[in-house]
Amino acid sequence: MKKWRIFFTACLVMLGICLSVISFRQVSKASAVSANGRLSVKGTKLVNEKGKTFVIKGVSTHGLSWYPQYVNKKSFQTLKKKGVNTIRLAMYTEDYNGYCTGGAENQKTLKKLVAKGVKLASGLGMYAIIDWHILNDGNPMNHQAEAKKFFKEMAKKYRSKKNVLYEICNEPNGAGNWNNITAYAKAVIKTIRSVDKKAVIIVGTPTWSQDVDVAAQNPLKGKNIMYALHFYAATHGQYLRDKYETALKQGLPVLVTEFGISDAYGNGNLSKSEGDAWMKLLNKNKTGRVCWNLSNKAESSALLNPSCKKTGGWKSEDYSEQAKWLWKWYKK
Repeated sequence: MKKWRIFFTACLVMLGICLSVISFRQVSKASAVSANGRLSVKGTKLVNEKGKTFVIKGVSTHGLSWYPQYVNKKSFQTLKKKGVNTIRLAMYTEDYNGYCTGGAENQKTLKKLVAKGVKLASGLGMYAIIDWHILNDGNPMNHQAEAKKFFKEMAKKYRSKKNVLYEICNEPNGAGNWNNITAYAKAVIKTIRSVDKKAVIIVGTPTWSQDVDVAAQNPLKGKNIMYALHFYAATHGQYLRDKYETALKQGLPVLVTEFGISDAYGNGNLSKSEGDAWMKLLNKNKTGRVCWNLSNKAESSALLNPSCKKTGGWKSEDYSEQAKWLWKWYKK
């Protein structure tokens, strides 16, 4: 009987060890969403369900109409292995086959791509930013009615999702001053909040989402609202970092929803030194960031080389210089 007791005790000990190992592996493999849940805004930071700061390390698609092939599972899986926890789905509003200019069938196609992107990100435990990507239209008021209708549909579809964020105006410019942006944002935010009270909403700022200091002087009222800052390190240096820090000091929640180390046009020479200065500052302030862009376009901001025809499972030789620089920071 004594031998059986010893044997039984040994089996229980071994079972406990096995369960501990399994539990440890499950924890170590926890995805960004399973580990952090629904995000919210606290002070100047994005925080998880436990109130702990969460830093977005994202990659943005190029225009969904231009490079739809990269919205696939293997692509997102490969990015996740590189440290990416968020995918930004950039849906142009006016440019080539834009949502507001490409016709009804094109709208359906774009919405299907957005839905596919959210589904894939969700399946991999990643966050997804649905981006109303205004650019040439400049003033977000130009398509306010379309935006309200689009985001109400998205909010109804994804209100139960913990991983979906809304960027309601990518880069206001020209007539897209803070007064116009504010009027637009109030209407769109009200529309989203009529359906979804909790989702994080990101508002673009004047001058191609650079003037976060201007937004800080008269921010919008409401919870879970952040403000977009965009920089391209070969063009935007210390003067823009000063604007960013000014906004933070005034209590503005800032999220970098687009950046790169090329020039402001997404091309030209890369500035790794300025990029390093930006990343050090963002890390210091625990500010999230999303890199532009996932494509093999012949420009220096693309993460893939023009010669790369693969749409996932990339190797070192497939990545551009910007991508190789980025992965070093995302792994830190």
